[in-house]
Amino acid sequence: MTAEGTQSRFGIVQWAIVVLTLTTALIHIWLAVPDTMVAFYLNGAGYIALLIALYLPQLSRWQRLARIGLVGYTLLTIVLWILIGAQNPLAYADKLVEVLLVIALGLEWRQAAAPASVQDRVQ
Repeated sequence: MTAEGTQSRFGIVQWAIVVLTLTTALIHIWLAVPDTMVAFYLNGAGYIALLIALYLPQLSRWQRLARIGLVGYTLLTIVLWILIGAQNPLAYADKLVEVLLVIALGLEWRQAAAPASVQDRVQ
């Protein structure tokens, strides 16, 4: 663990975050294609940008802020879907992915906050 509280290991939780984030990003981009819905393109791009900010080594000092941003962005996406989104099987599947993403980000947050000795025992 570095002085900024960022995590130096890339474990299963981090891989889950990458897969879940890319999954929801690609779903939003894919949904935008037939009707060229700009909001869906931007939503997918936002997920990808926040994922890059979360794990790009050059931005490691901002990792905590990027994690908070990704959690907030995901929760906002869920709330907006509840208010104005389509109610179809793909949308429900995507919301499941987003809920799992928030859970994984919470787990990562706990890992990053844990002392290094505790992380060594867990992994």
